[in-house]
Amino acid sequence: MAEAVILLAVKKIGVALGNEAINQATSYFKKFVTQLTELQGSMGRIKRELRLMHEFLSRMDVRNRNNQTYEIWVEEVRMSVHRIEDIVDDYLHLVGHKQDTGWGTYLKKGFKRPNVLFSLNRIASSIKDAEANLVHLFQAKERWVWMAGGRATGSKSSSYIIETSRHLANISHSLDEDLVGVDENIRKLHEWLTSDELQREVIALHGMGGLGKTALAANVYRNEREKFECHAWVSISQTYSIKDVLKCLVTELDLKKKIQGNIGDMDTATLQNELKKFLMDQKYLIVLDDVWVPEAVNDLFSIFVSNLKGSRVLVTTRIDGVAHLAFPDKRITLEPLSEKKSWELFCKTAFPRDKNHECPTKLTVLAQQIVSKCEGLPLAIVSIGRLLFVRDKTEEEFRRIQNQLDWELINNPSLEHVRNILYLSYIYLPTHLKSCFLYCSMFPEDYLITRKKLIRWWVAEGFVEERGGNTMEEVAEEYLKELVHRNMLQLIEMNGFGRIKSFRMHDIVRELAIDLCRKEHFGRSYNCENKHGKFLEGKDERHVVIHKLDKHINQAILNECHSLRCLITLDEATPPSPCLLHLVADKCRYMSVLELTGLPIEKVPDAIDDLFNLRHLGLRGSKVKHLPNSIEKLSNLLTLDLNETEIQEVPNGIVKLKKLRHLFVEKMNELYGREFRPRTGVHIHKGLEKLNELQTLQGLEVQDEVSLRRLGELRQMRSIRIWGVKESYCESLCESLQQMEFLSFLSVNASGKEEVLKLDGLNPLPPNLRKLNLRGILAEAGMLLGSPAAGDQNNHSLYSVHLLWSQLIEDPLPSLSRWSSLTDLMLTRAYVGELFVFHQGWFPNLKELVLRDMPDLKRLEIHDGAMTSLQDLTLVNLSGLTEVPFGIELLSTLKNLGFWEITQDFLAALRQCHRIHHMQWWYSVRGETDGAL
Repeated sequence: MAEAVILLAVKKIGVALGNEAINQATSYFKKFVTQLTELQGSMGRIKRELRLMHEFLSRMDVRNRNNQTYEIWVEEVRMSVHRIEDIVDDYLHLVGHKQDTGWGTYLKKGFKRPNVLFSLNRIASSIKDAEANLVHLFQAKERWVWMAGGRATGSKSSSYIIETSRHLANISHSLDEDLVGVDENIRKLHEWLTSDELQREVIALHGMGGLGKTALAANVYRNEREKFECHAWVSISQTYSIKDVLKCLVTELDLKKKIQGNIGDMDTATLQNELKKFLMDQKYLIVLDDVWVPEAVNDLFSIFVSNLKGSRVLVTTRIDGVAHLAFPDKRITLEPLSEKKSWELFCKTAFPRDKNHECPTKLTVLAQQIVSKCEGLPLAIVSIGRLLFVRDKTEEEFRRIQNQLDWELINNPSLEHVRNILYLSYIYLPTHLKSCFLYCSMFPEDYLITRKKLIRWWVAEGFVEERGGNTMEEVAEEYLKELVHRNMLQLIEMNGFGRIKSFRMHDIVRELAIDLCRKEHFGRSYNCENKHGKFLEGKDERHVVIHKLDKHINQAILNECHSLRCLITLDEATPPSPCLLHLVADKCRYMSVLELTGLPIEKVPDAIDDLFNLRHLGLRGSKVKHLPNSIEKLSNLLTLDLNETEIQEVPNGIVKLKKLRHLFVEKMNELYGREFRPRTGVHIHKGLEKLNELQTLQGLEVQDEVSLRRLGELRQMRSIRIWGVKESYCESLCESLQQMEFLSFLSVNASGKEEVLKLDGLNPLPPNLRKLNLRGILAEAGMLLGSPAAGDQNNHSLYSVHLLWSQLIEDPLPSLSRWSSLTDLMLTRAYVGELFVFHQGWFPNLKELVLRDMPDLKRLEIHDGAMTSLQDLTLVNLSGLTEVPFGIELLSTLKNLGFWEITQDFLAALRQCHRIHHMQWWYSVRGETDGAL
């Protein structure tokens, strides 16, 4: 993991040696050119050294994972690199402070400098010491580290990884007798392997490590291989050698006697030709086990000839991209076992000698708690079952194992193969993903992490690299997808646009990741109720996530304050005195991410500007009413989240935050959005257009038309919510919005109930718009919402439309139905007519429909073939509706049906309607409690 720390330091030095920093430094230190040149030279040499060290550690990490001498050396490297990062931060702060701010403000909490030269000399001296320390560390490695494992070459390291992978594969291979809950998958594989299809076919078994892919493949391979003329099983690692794989195939297919010459002397091309020539006339079955990259299979396709003999290639993999080499109808994605099957598998391995593998009644509760921790992971269930098989069958022994199961997973030698199989997934991660993965492990067990927040944190931490023209947020989303596709994170929910919405980490994986966090001094969680809450003084941990606050939290932070780069709180309880924010501002000078959502903080201290490195400040849901003027000095700030606070105006100096990308400043007035003004934006007086990096603005309270004209200069805008729009502003607003080519979310809210939104200037809509929310009376809604009718030249994909208080006289459904990609539609006070009809073919992709607060609506008709994908239908306060919607029974995909705030008469009609007797639905009667049928 030290290579991830090094990568971050290399990036930071790159910033320090970039044109912007060099130009600033040259301007500020004109009288100290010699010192500045020497300092920059030392940084350049350190950067080169660290890049080489990064490559070295990336190659050595696997082979020396349990080498104590090596690990001590790596820990020293990590501490040295952390120190370098601190020095570079000091330098960036020094050159980033303009002289007119007064150099005396620099590090004023006990770090005042008498003059600029003193500060520059101190940093230069520290950098020279750090450079010398790196040289000493490499000398120490040459003297001592080689004794533990010798100097590893690339080929030796590769061979070791292959041997380790094969050993773990053999362990999994031997577990095929313990298979439970796989009958359907075995049936499918048997059918695919023995079908009459003569074309060579690729079959994929896909899932996270430990789900039993290899065991399942081994079971089928053993039972089906004799039906083929030749067969081979090859285990492949991420650092595979194509030549080694070819040699293994030659051995498995028993070709050594048939090939002239020594295969050890053959080059890759010769081996490929010999194998291709042999397989050309054979009906073959090849199993490629534990494949990590698509190239591993693609490199072998040239020898796996399609010879019209019914040959098959079976691939097992943890990687989604590898699984996609097989056709969709020839892929099996393994899922964790159900609770019932998990219990069956556990009893089979823990009580193999008992009649019917039954667990003694007195142990059932404890055993079930142990099994639940495995979350359906067969490898963990079998391994823990075998561990308990050799233990005393007493309540005391089972309770001891249950209480220390986390420790057992990390330390028990009999569970080493569980650790190794899951550690391989981590070890094989690219360097840039390792920090991202460990970051997710600091959240509580079963905690649902949301995409948007996590991405902003990753960007602020510096984990994300720039890639071409993509924003760092877009790159970070690709990182997240890759972790999900590698089965390191479990996808929980996608949004209506097919993007990740929330995810979690498997409990077993999380326990191993927590152990890695501890070993790597990456960070930790603080929870006064469990062992993860113990801070380690002097270990230089840089990330802390607080699950639960208590009276000791202030002292805990003080112990870590020098090194802390990230502090996230998840507990909304009242923090102990003094205020947590004041403590951080006073003591944690290197902080990059400060997320204090939900804490009852009332004041942001003036000293907040001491956090010169701060990139993310989250105070959502706090009681803050004002921001200090010093906020303008947070020149590195990327995200400022003040949603649901009491703030109504921000300081004029906020427009000086040139790097700001996300600004959330809305006061919540009403939770459900049914009132005309459920939220209030903030006024930004002048200079908003200067924030040209801004991607998110929620929300802006419009004061005049002039500010709207300048809005179009925010060309990077992705998401904007605007309040207080008047009809006279609409033309300027539309002109500005049309200049935002990347805009994906737009919310326009009128200044009053009688104000008309004349938005025909948005026709056609911005090309990348995905979500559109309009609140207020709409003029010519058909022109705005019906643009695809004339042929959508931009191939537009509008997924979500919310119309509120539109008061339309004309039925909006015919216009809306032209947006065939819609997945989410909400109409609140949007229509004053009496009839809604959903015709055949309308809204084929719609998943969620909400009709709310339309008292004039008397009839709702749904024709056969309408809304064929609908999953959620919610009808709220439709007081004019007296009949159960016609055709509602035709919605075969419906999962959730709600009738809210209905009358007693309508409830009676629902209960008597035979058309919905087969459907479960929820309801509430005005003034009464909710219910379900």
